[in-house]
Amino acid sequence: MEKFKAGMVLGAVGDALGYKKGKWENCISGKKIQEELASLGGLGTLKLDPDNWPLSDAVLMHMTTAEALITDYWCLDDLYRELVRLYVDAMVSLQGRAPDPSTVEGCVHLKPRNYLLAWHTPFNEKGSGFGAAAKAMCVGMRYWQPERLENLVEVSIEVGRMTHNHPTGFLGSLTTALFASYATQGKPVVTWGRELMKVIPRAEEYCKKTIRHMAEYQEHWFYFEAKWQFYLEEREIENEGQNKPVFPERYDPDETDKVYKRWSSEGRAGWRGHDCPMIAYDALLAAGSDWAELCKRAMFHGGESEATGLVAGCLYGLMHGLGQVPSGLYKDLDKRARLEELGEALFNAASSEKCIDK
Repeated sequence: MEKFKAGMVLGAVGDALGYKKGKWENCISGKKIQEELASLGGLGTLKLDPDNWPLSDAVLMHMTTAEALITDYWCLDDLYRELVRLYVDAMVSLQGRAPDPSTVEGCVHLKPRNYLLAWHTPFNEKGSGFGAAAKAMCVGMRYWQPERLENLVEVSIEVGRMTHNHPTGFLGSLTTALFASYATQGKPVVTWGRELMKVIPRAEEYCKKTIRHMAEYQEHWFYFEAKWQFYLEEREIENEGQNKPVFPERYDPDETDKVYKRWSSEGRAGWRGHDCPMIAYDALLAAGSDWAELCKRAMFHGGESEATGLVAGCLYGLMHGLGQVPSGLYKDLDKRARLEELGEALFNAASSEKCIDK
């Protein structure tokens, strides 16, 4: 239970650090961010509070998703109806936090008063953003057991395409949910990427069963898989038995920004559903249990650092807890009490015996 609470809390810490009231989120230079961090006294001296280090829209959407997952739903359709209701309501609280445009556009198409089709949204050419990936770790926490993989695949896809109905978007939510389940299971981090490639065909099978937008999906499906395959080959961990990822000898902030931009689709690191979880995963691979190193790679880079920080922080918490994290980063954190409550409730819901089927 403590690691579930740590996952929710450290996800928010990672978000707040990468966001810095919108300042670092919009900075394209990791070097500048890290220089400013040093001028503030370094990571260990920071005290995160709601006024100076507010949470971004990404954490609020993750919390909203978790709120639905802890309700007492009897079937997955009921869960989706609750998610629709909560997502539509959440749009009000996101004002002033520069919400992800794809999330806002997706929520416009949700239909809380339509019992049968509430969560069916149109295919969106612009729905490939990071927002779906950044809100789905809690899905993996709710369905972390290996025998619940089918539930995890379905729920993460539906959660993703409610707001990001594009394969690059909702495969991002599948990825972060899957990685959260692996973190909870204690699987070696180096195996996660390979395992993802085995699960993606299950996602395609599920989408075919739902008979929605398959022609559009097939046009864009290959891109996500190809990007991840190239990444695994670059780190030399694409095959069983390859358990030592290879990193460049020189990996300073400038070099990190270059690598992250190369993974991206339009030069903004972490902006899409494939490279947001990829950057978080890469940081976890390199950092191990070193919290400061994780922050340097996942929270303090040029690009969408609040989203990559949210994903990386949550996964780190599920694996390592709060032990190595300076208490100033979470003691007075915005919404800390509710984040801990959600972590505890997700743990209890995941531990219950009730099996949810259609």
